[in-house]
Amino acid sequence: MLKTAVAIRHVPFEDLGTFEHPLAAAGYKLHYYDIGVDELWTLEPVKTDLVIVLGGPVGVYDTGSYPFLIDEIELLKDRLAANRPTLGICLGAQLMAAALGAGVAPGDEKEIGFAPLNLTEAGWQSPLAPLANAPVLHWHGDSFAIPRGAENLAETPACANQAFALGPNILGLQFHPEADCARIERWLIGHACELATAGLDPSVLRTDAARYGAPLRDAGRLMFSQWLKELRP
Repeated sequence: MLKTAVAIRHVPFEDLGTFEHPLAAAGYKLHYYDIGVDELWTLEPVKTDLVIVLGGPVGVYDTGSYPFLIDEIELLKDRLAANRPTLGICLGAQLMAAALGAGVAPGDEKEIGFAPLNLTEAGWQSPLAPLANAPVLHWHGDSFAIPRGAENLAETPACANQAFALGPNILGLQFHPEADCARIERWLIGHACELATAGLDPSVLRTDAARYGAPLRDAGRLMFSQWLKELRP
């Protein structure tokens, strides 16, 4: 039976990337909800089989400037209260954390680039295990607190809370295992101002994407496929 997956997308280049293939292989039909184009009120948050909230260059606390964030948090409150399968990536994970009552705030420093994760004991027992030996793409300045009742799955020296899980159905990831490094140029252009402000050389990211892209793709797909298998709708 075909299942429905909705991905809430904030900017066009931060899409589901390499995760689209394993999602289709698991029997899901993917539909993107683009903020500013599609109306969130038309999304049935509890009935939809799978909701994925993607990244974006705004902060959870920017609700005054970007009111759509309020709508997303309210949607996620309903969805998470019903324990429906939900994945958040970067901003998406921060929105999930906020919906679960956890704090989100600017970190001590921006974390942008490829670096490995340090999995916690719970992380090694989770679908994240395949990511242990593959540097992942980090691209964030904010970080979330671990929601009450959730497990912390991973950390890095720059960010103590890189992933959380609340049972098998709810997973928040601060990093980007879905990034298609063959299309890294779209990220470099889309985030050009942020890179310049942070004093980061895009050529380094471009070189690292070529080096780590294939291992990240394979490990990320394995991780995502394993998570989909363990869902309890």
